[in-house]
Amino acid sequence: MIELRLLVLFDLDGTLVDPAGSITGGISAALSDSGLPVPPAAELDRMVGPALAESLTRIAGVPAEKLDAVIGRYRAGYRESGMAASRPYPGIRAAVEELRGAGCTVAVATQKPEPIAKELLRVQKLDDLFASIHGSPADEQAAATDGKVSIIRAALNQHAGKYSAAVMVGDRLHDVEGAAANSIPCIGVSWGFAAEGELEAAGAAAVVETPAELKAAIVDAAGLAGAHGTL
Repeated sequence: MIELRLLVLFDLDGTLVDPAGSITGGISAALSDSGLPVPPAAELDRMVGPALAESLTRIAGVPAEKLDAVIGRYRAGYRESGMAASRPYPGIRAAVEELRGAGCTVAVATQKPEPIAKELLRVQKLDDLFASIHGSPADEQAAATDGKVSIIRAALNQHAGKYSAAVMVGDRLHDVEGAAANSIPCIGVSWGFAAEGELEAAGAAAVVETPAELKAAIVDAAGLAGAHGTL
């Protein structure tokens, strides 16, 4: 077997883990408890992926003076029940293990605050799969304004010199855009929160329907199609 010197970065919610309504339901409850209007379901779905402070401000219209309180209510509920309610997508662990078995370095790049991302992966018993986990600052209002660009860059920098090609895997346009800004391709996954056609329009190298399709799509995107037989 030829080992691939390939770095694969995975988004978290909507890609590795199904929040099972814990994010949208938690946001809805936090807004309602704060006396603020709750957006329609489709708008709540759009809030899965970007940094929470950004989504609450831009999509839900939360005023600046209430932002910390809403975030605090949401995070309390998420830690109490949301993490446990979430579930890894069927087949995703096997897909990641197969990449690792082929010699790939696998890491996480998410806009979720990094301490919470690590806690979620630990609760879901997925943390052992990843060489590193990269996310937003714990202070959610201090999150970068460039979406996932700096988070992906941090992952690439940490593993510099250990890979010959890198690929991002995610379920939203933010993953595609962040990857493109770092000059790497992105594989979109259809089981997350993207609207129809969102990933293709953003420029995803491919969109897969199941985790079993990931390995071939990743290798193709990295320009290593000739290595298919080694996976």
